[in-house]
This record gives sequence, C-alpha cells and structure tokens, in this order.
Amino acid sequence: MQGDKQSRLSQWIASGEATLQPLTFPQRELWEASLAAPGDVANNICAMISIRGALTPEGSEAAMQRVVERQETFRLSFLPGKDGPLQLIRRTAKPALQFQTLTSEQCSSAAIEALAQEVFDQPFDLIQGPLYRARVFSLSRDEHVLAFAIHHSIADGWTLGIFVQDLFNAYALGLRGSNNPLPPLRMSYSQWGAAERAYWTPEVLAPRLHYWREKLSGSSRPWATVRSGTMQRHGVDIPALQANAIRELARKHGATLFSTLLAAFRIALGRWCGAANVAVGTPVANRHHQAVRETAGYCSGIVPLLARLHQGDSFAKTVEQSQQSTVEAFANAVPFAELHRALAQTDEPSVHPIFSIRFALQNHPVPDVEVPGLSLRLRMRSTGTPRFDLACEINEQGEALSIAWLYWDGQFSSAAIEEFSGLFVEVLGRVCTAPETLIFSLLSASR
Repeated sequence: MQGDKQSRLSQWIASGEATLQPLTFPQRELWEASLAAPGDVANNICAMISIRGALTPEGSEAAMQRVVERQETFRLSFLPGKDGPLQLIRRTAKPALQFQTLTSEQCSSAAIEALAQEVFDQPFDLIQGPLYRARVFSLSRDEHVLAFAIHHSIADGWTLGIFVQDLFNAYALGLRGSNNPLPPLRMSYSQWGAAERAYWTPEVLAPRLHYWREKLSGSSRPWATVRSGTMQRHGVDIPALQANAIRELARKHGATLFSTLLAAFRIALGRWCGAANVAVGTPVANRHHQAVRETAGYCSGIVPLLARLHQGDSFAKTVEQSQQSTVEAFANAVPFAELHRALAQTDEPSVHPIFSIRFALQNHPVPDVEVPGLSLRLRMRSTGTPRFDLACEINEQGEALSIAWLYWDGQFSSAAIEEFSGLFVEVLGRVCTAPETLIFSLLSASR
C-alpha cells in the first residue's frame, strides 16, 4: 500500500472512521476455494426489483442512505494484508445509487434488460468499494425498475430479501416525513463473523472433518474435461399442477421438496452420463439464530451431498434415503473453507477439489412488500458461480417451479444440457404417477 494511503488508513482506524476485521468463513471460500478470482463478475449477485408508486431521486437516495447506515456490508471493502485480505468497514458511506428517467424508446422489456445488464456486468473494485450498485430506471411517475448488483463477498441470496425489506421500510419512513433511522440490527455482519470464528475451534472441527474424509472418499467425478468457454443459461418451467404433485409425493414419504427433487436429479444424471456416487454441492442459509436473519452479508455455506443409487430400490425408498442422507449431511456441515483446506488434493486451478455440480432449491425469503401507494417485487437472477462446472438452480414461482441450468459452453453443448433437462423433467413426471417404479427402470428407460 502506498505511503499516503497507508497514512490515511491509519488515521481512519485511530479516529474510528474505519475498522479492520478478518475475513469470515464464507469470504475465505471466495479467496481460497473458488475457481475464479474474487473480482470475477461471475461473483456478482443480481436482481431486478419492480417498484410501483411515486418515486423521487431525493426520496430514493434518502432511503438507500438509511439502508447503508443500518447494514455495514454496504460500507465494506477489502484490503490486502500480509496474511491475506482483511475487511475494511467504514463508519459512514454515501449510497451507490443512480436514478435514470427513460425515454419512450427505452421502455421496452428488451431495452430495460440491456440497461440492467450494464449494471450487472461491471466488475467491482474490491479495495476501493462500494461492492454494490443500484440504478433506478423510471418508466413513468408510478412505474420503475431497480437493477441491483452486489458482490458475493458481502451478500448471499438471503441478503436480497433483506435489502428489499429494508429499502421498502426506509422509503416508507420518508413518505411519513420521519427523520428516524431504521432500527439497529441485533447482530452486525462482523459480529456474526466473530461468533463463527469463536465457535469453530479445532476441537469442534476435527470430528466433522473426519466424517467428511470418510464420506467423500469413494465419490466420483462424472467428467474429466477441463472447464472452458463462457457461462450460459438454459431455463425450463414446471407448471403448478405437476409441481404440486411433486410436493404431495414428498409429503407422503416424509421428505422435503428438496430431497425429492435431488433424488430425481441423481437419476437423471445417471441416465445422462452414466455417473454413479457423485457428490454435489448445495447451499445452506447458515442463519440458525434469529438475530442474524435481518443481517445483510455472505453467511451461507456449501454442503456436499452424496448418496448411492440402488437399482433394486423403488423411487419412494430412494426419496426416503435422500431425506436421511441430506439431514445427516446438514448436521455435519462445516465452514467450506475449512473443508476445502482439509480435503483439497489438487492445485489445478480449473478443477474443484470436492465436487463439480451445484444443486439448489432457492427457498430463502424473497418478499414482495406493499402498502397503499407503494409496492416492491423482487425477482432474483440465476447468475451462476465460477466454482462449478454445472449448476441446477430451482426457484419456487408461486406454486410453479422454475429451473435454471448454468453451464460452460466450452464443456457442454446446448443440446446436451437440453437433453439433461428433459430427462430430469421426465423422471419427475414418471415418479409422481408411479412412485414405486424401480430405480433400474428409471435409469435404463429410453426416451
């Protein structure tokens, strides 16, 4: 760090204008276990927020300022240190918000999408910050779209819901003419990080790391190709009628929707590439205490899931086993940075050391908030992650299910992904009508 900048930082620290904190466990994962640099735009989490009601640039900026004051992650950046990066948390910061009134030619869905993509595709300066940006596109007096991008190092999917709720509450305060700030958090992000570091002592980690060494020792990789190309997205929807049939199947067999979908996913994967005993990674919210459920920040973790398919079992039995193995895996979850450190056996930068497939059911709170005169509706984007070769992300859209397949076009063709997607939907359809179907039949069926 240059002398003048180091001197200024020392003054900030001495005056209380800024504090330094170690990386949290999830942040360490980005620096230590990711297949791409932390500054890669694939680490940007993106959302579109539809807003109905009268907005002004002044009111929008004041609302955003309240959010920045409440949530320290919006005042956070990173400094390189002798032993690795450190969090730099400023005491105050201005909101990174722009307000743009659109012309009639810019109000089409395609034009707004292109404008939002400009917000999403810009990299963040991890040292200078801020690590988020928001731009309001005003279509008319009462219709607006907020394009919001935030770096994964300071946010997870849960954070988007917190942001919408805080922004709405902040704007509502302004509408009432109040000068009050948003209520303080019971636990800041840095306090959460400190509590996690205090809990995960070597004595607590040791038995769980032993569990994972044994559990993952026999896992296989479905392909050996080095990842290349750019990330692409393929989407497919499961209508409400079939989605509700899947939920009913889960309920009858004492399983969650997640475990039921995962069992079908494993069967489709087996038919698609002949892979067996493949570990997949799934995100977990990691917000066990109520105090942190209103805290913006990257708290979520990744848990490996591994279960064998027994061809003589029925799908119904496989769902029950999927549920049991998932519960066991979550009960033994550890910070992924520590798991990576314990199990990584390769220095190959384009190969994930533990798993190459991500499977997720995104069911964290995503509020649509509304009072007379103002409403906010959040729609998340499946932006993918540079840490996996292939990802299947499922979102509940009302009673329907929306599936996003994220893949690298240098590794998989669009036709191959469409085939995998079709197999997954087909398996789900078959087991809903005949849950006693044997796994052998599902694996060997021809389309």
